[in-house]
Amino acid sequence: MDKMTLRDVDLKGKRVVMRVDFNVPMAKDGSGKITDDTRIVAALPSIKYVLEQGGSLVLMSHLGRPKGVKLGAAPNPDNAAFTLKPVAEALSAKLGIEVKFVPDCMAADDVVKALKPGEVALLENTRFYKAEDGKVKKDDEKKGIHLSDEEFAAKKAELKAQRVEMSKKLASYGDIYCNDAFGTAHRAHASTAVIADYIQPAVSGFLLEKEIQFLGDAVEKPVRPFVAILGGAKVSDKLAVVKALLDKVDTLIIGGGMAYTFKKAQGIKIGNSLCEDDQVAYCKEMLAAAAAKGIKILLPVDNVIANKFPETKDASDIEMKTVEGDIPDGWMGLDIGPKSVALFADALRDAKTVVWNGPMGCFEFAPLSKGTYGVCDAVATVKANGGVSIIGGGDSVSAVKKSGKAAEMSHVSTGGGASLEFLEGKTLPGVAALTAKK
Repeated sequence: MDKMTLRDVDLKGKRVVMRVDFNVPMAKDGSGKITDDTRIVAALPSIKYVLEQGGSLVLMSHLGRPKGVKLGAAPNPDNAAFTLKPVAEALSAKLGIEVKFVPDCMAADDVVKALKPGEVALLENTRFYKAEDGKVKKDDEKKGIHLSDEEFAAKKAELKAQRVEMSKKLASYGDIYCNDAFGTAHRAHASTAVIADYIQPAVSGFLLEKEIQFLGDAVEKPVRPFVAILGGAKVSDKLAVVKALLDKVDTLIIGGGMAYTFKKAQGIKIGNSLCEDDQVAYCKEMLAAAAAKGIKILLPVDNVIANKFPETKDASDIEMKTVEGDIPDGWMGLDIGPKSVALFADALRDAKTVVWNGPMGCFEFAPLSKGTYGVCDAVATVKANGGVSIIGGGDSVSAVKKSGKAAEMSHVSTGGGASLEFLEGKTLPGVAALTAKK
């Protein structure tokens, strides 16, 4: 990695403003209970290092998708459900010290200036302000908003100015900026990228460094055979990834809902399965491109199909069967079958680099989890056989954890969208903004 990290700076007596990813899942009962603290635990090495080196910390993060307000406006009462206060309490317990919670990320001067070496403050959700992402819609059917070109340009300019103002304020809280939030590194937000224009040095934390190292090595210098596995619902979510990977992998495995669009492109009947008809031509193009490059694209050869999408957790309300080839009308594919699991496992047997993003089916329903968990088992053997296995964020991470195989993977990424954009070969704003090593 050619960017400075925490190891490259003297932290003693310095105040570090650190962007972390505390976008943790919360219980839906409104209790504020954190149901999975993986992202908090992942940030601990960088946090503890700063404190051990004699620095103090100002942490900032987003949580969920609150409705942001303009700078200077009254807080949105609907945002109470997105407070980071429970995270401050959980982090306090893990560190064994009080984490001072600041209820407004734009009004933290007094708390920040009072911080002593070894102390930590956590700012309230940065997305409580629109200036964090600076997004504005020209047309919003739900809200009945239709802006003229002039109005749209004025709104964008206004929010851009506010994003700069917010970035400067956040930068004023510290002597050093550290980005350790890979999950938002693909966003050019105030707290992830723009802030680096107003505080130097801007360095990487250990989690971000690890993510870039694993994914970078996989993309730029993979040990072969290199196998990528893509799943999830839509082809359109991974258009650029498929195209980019065809220049890098030896084998591309495609499962999940996106596989049915590819199967339709092959002339196979898919019944009522999920399909993006406007992407069929693209899938034909990718299949032809793979054949021309000598790249194997593996699609499911059998599928678990159902007469409708399940409405109960145990899927007891549906009828299921496994079929090869065409899927009958009135039925939909919801998981890959055992022959597909065996086919994919065979392709993974000798792999030395594997990147996996997206489940093979609706694994959240127990009867439809066998395909995803079967692939989990196969990917878990890669590390044991001396290879590298990388789980690329999102639902894949959830599946790997639920399967009990997370510890058997080389690296489980904390960023879904960020890992996808990295695999596409895109520059991540949150990484590009960091200070280059001399």
